[in-house]
Amino acid sequence: MIALSLAEIAEVVGGQTHDIPDPSVQVTGSVVRDSREVAPGSLFVAFVGERVDGHDFAEAVVAAGATAVLGSRPVGVPAIVVPDVQKALGALARHVVRRLGATLVALTGSAGKTSTKDLIAQVLQHKAPTVWTPGSLNNEIGLPLTALSATEDTKFLVLEMGARGIGHIRYLTDLTPPKIGLVLNVGTAHIGEFGGREQIAQAKGELVEGLPPSEDGGAAILNADDPLVRAMASRTKAKVILFGESGEADVRAENVRLTDSGQPSFVLHTPSGCSDVTMRLYGEHHVSNALAAAAVAHELGMSASEIATALSEAGSLSRWRMEVTERPDGVTIVNDAYNANPESMRAALRALAAMGNGRRTWAVLGRMAELGDEALAEHDAVGRLAVRLNVSKLVAVGGREASWLQLGAYNEGSWGEESVHVSDAQAAVDLLRSELRPGDVVLVKASRSVGLESVAEALLAGGAEGEVVAG
Repeated sequence: MIALSLAEIAEVVGGQTHDIPDPSVQVTGSVVRDSREVAPGSLFVAFVGERVDGHDFAEAVVAAGATAVLGSRPVGVPAIVVPDVQKALGALARHVVRRLGATLVALTGSAGKTSTKDLIAQVLQHKAPTVWTPGSLNNEIGLPLTALSATEDTKFLVLEMGARGIGHIRYLTDLTPPKIGLVLNVGTAHIGEFGGREQIAQAKGELVEGLPPSEDGGAAILNADDPLVRAMASRTKAKVILFGESGEADVRAENVRLTDSGQPSFVLHTPSGCSDVTMRLYGEHHVSNALAAAAVAHELGMSASEIATALSEAGSLSRWRMEVTERPDGVTIVNDAYNANPESMRAALRALAAMGNGRRTWAVLGRMAELGDEALAEHDAVGRLAVRLNVSKLVAVGGREASWLQLGAYNEGSWGEESVHVSDAQAAVDLLRSELRPGDVVLVKASRSVGLESVAEALLAGGAEGEVVAG
């Protein structure tokens, strides 16, 4: 964070200082909520959770070097006390962002946010110092913490914005007003909470509504291939830039193909020229993500050749997202278990089919959460797609939703031994250990709550130490 005195922080957040001998002392380090991340000069933010109260760590974090605690009650060590810690954190982030000279890029969408954010960050790093959201910390706590990690040297701040309802993104854009806003897609993730795709589009479009007008440098980057996203052009006063495979897109891909290992290759077209890209990531769905990143980079002054070089070098910065590891015996494990929705599940299955290239393929799939009334149909459709893509084996893990996956596979192709329903992750591991052969490719994917990353980790541990191929 940029250096701020405790007195200034207290004024910004509307707090009272307690047990602070010298309010002119500055916070010169990071703002953290995890006591294990405290370093000299940090500001520790004490949240009260269901199981842990951050205030209980106050003495320990100050002993570890924290300058002070931001909390909701006095703690016997230097502290700034506020009525609402979350609101105070947001106010501090808003203040710091206004002080920074960085260009703020925000993105949202139903699927692909984190992968695209990682691509944007890596591309912009080629141009200037960049700070970005770690992992998927894209909510009202994670976003301000990311913004507060920027320093005077930061030129680009890339923030992922998530939403679980109308008004959520509007709140986030108020905390950290973006100059460039990117909307990837409107899918069915969290549709059970929103109630429909139109409501999801309404929520995602709040991002472009929060942009400055074009004459002030505002730019809305929209997916030309998604009608609900493209329609958001009418909701912004910012300059509109379209990306996609549509011929009308300002930034588009041509001659898209997959290499023998399933990595996308294409010709990148931008208003300033074109250049060849071959990505290190796996799956054709990354083409759209790459085009989104390219549109951001082009708007910020990078040439087509610079963008293409950066995209071709980029990997995954976040765990368990198409993380490809090859064991010494030739079995390839694709750990995409961080989360799942119908769009990302279909993309992962297509990537698995492309990576197979004559090898046996296994889809180890579990529940997709928060689909509401669409859950049965969407799980059934994923099972059917596995059959149509000629996946060799489907292992459906868990309860009711897993049975729907298997039912879809059976109804599509009258599968028998090609599909199996197991009760939990350990049962899946036991099955795979007994049946995997050298050269097989295994995809592991489900919603985060299922915890299927343990399957991938067990298979790697059981197959000796593997070599990470990408990610």
